[in-house]
Amino acid sequence: MCQLLGMNCNVPTDICFSFTGFQARGGATDIHKDGWGIAFFEGKGVRLFLDPLPSASSPVAELVRHYPIRSLNVIAHIRRATQGSVGLENTHPFQRELWGRYWIFAHNGHLPDFQPELNGEFLPVGQTDSERAFCWLLQELRRCFGEQMPDAASLFGCLHELTLDLAGHGQCNYLLSWGESLVAHCSTRLACIERQAPFAEAHLKDQDLSVDFQEVTSPEDRVAVIATTPLTDNETWRILEPGTLCLFQDGCLTREAATLAGPFNPLTGGLAR
Repeated sequence: MCQLLGMNCNVPTDICFSFTGFQARGGATDIHKDGWGIAFFEGKGVRLFLDPLPSASSPVAELVRHYPIRSLNVIAHIRRATQGSVGLENTHPFQRELWGRYWIFAHNGHLPDFQPELNGEFLPVGQTDSERAFCWLLQELRRCFGEQMPDAASLFGCLHELTLDLAGHGQCNYLLSWGESLVAHCSTRLACIERQAPFAEAHLKDQDLSVDFQEVTSPEDRVAVIATTPLTDNETWRILEPGTLCLFQDGCLTREAATLAGPFNPLTGGLAR
């Protein structure tokens, strides 16, 4: 199972603390060794770091861990390959342009029978089902809204309908952002936490590291962190129910919608068929 990490904030914030724990899951505290990547939105631009090496031993990951890039939306991924070779072309997160802005997508799961017809506007470069699903999502968003980008609420409504389709094809945990908001879908496993005043100390599960957020934040700051499993062991994380689509804006979870198209099967991690 791959690992996902996302952050959505109301003021530009660095993700060094969370990424320190997340990085260890790529070959140190977990078995995911098939590459990793992270994307930071900065204004209309995106800093994207990709490496097919395990994140726990990647020099690029070490750079990111010590580089306090401040961003409103961040998406990171640690890969365990199920489709496609280990290489940069198959390393998440993936990036495309739509409506004059960058979109970033990372996926954890398996969509073995998802073979949508793509019209050529967005095409996969690698061989993963994840990139194919991303291209299809963007294609269908353009089909739905044409040349005019809608507001976040309308986008979320369309993404809900599209995710209902994806969820019927297998495991589909994903993070998606266009730089203003972040959408997270829990198909099997995903957790989140919203940090705001009064801030407290947090301690990582995967590394012996703590930070007192009261010392590095202001009372107005709000930060939402989303991960496959909780990153800290002394905070209360919300474990999302399988079949939940969430919209995060300004560091808060603002919308939710159910996406299970049938009864969830805990033995297979998917829908009962």
